[in-house]
Amino acid sequence: MAFVQIRAAKEGDCGDILRLIRKLAEYEKLSDQVKISEEALRADGFGENPFYHCLVAEILPAPGERQGPSIVGYGLYYFIYSTWKGRNVYLEDVYVMPEYRGQGIGSKIIKKVAEVALDQGCSQFRLAVLEWNKRAIDLYKALGAQDLTQVEGWHAFCFEGEAMRKLGGK
Repeated sequence: MAFVQIRAAKEGDCGDILRLIRKLAEYEKLSDQVKISEEALRADGFGENPFYHCLVAEILPAPGERQGPSIVGYGLYYFIYSTWKGRNVYLEDVYVMPEYRGQGIGSKIIKKVAEVALDQGCSQFRLAVLEWNKRAIDLYKALGAQDLTQVEGWHAFCFEGEAMRKLGGK
């Protein structure tokens, strides 16, 4: 039987992380929106001042198995700041390959992010989910998350591309 390890991503994992980012986008029916490259992931996550942090779920082979470890999931997060609550962590993505779902791997990634957040003095752990992803919504609620859309009525907005350039005067 294989063992799942949740560990901090290494620079050499960026190819696997990008592969899983593309799988997540495909699952979310948003494949056309993935513009990131492996080089950008390396530069942005493993430089002097990383923009993000990442955990990977790695299947370690049982003793005697020939294949090496394989990355089957990831959680990409970064730190944000709340003017009301102070330090927060934001989980941008959590993804587990379909054939490995239902084994608690996603929960392990989420729990590890919570552990990191507490170690860093964060008071909140935030994330967003597409409204049709009932399985994920149910998981987050089961783990104790509040649905802020229901509770507080928040809407998420994004300035991108031309709208961002116009706004920024460029």
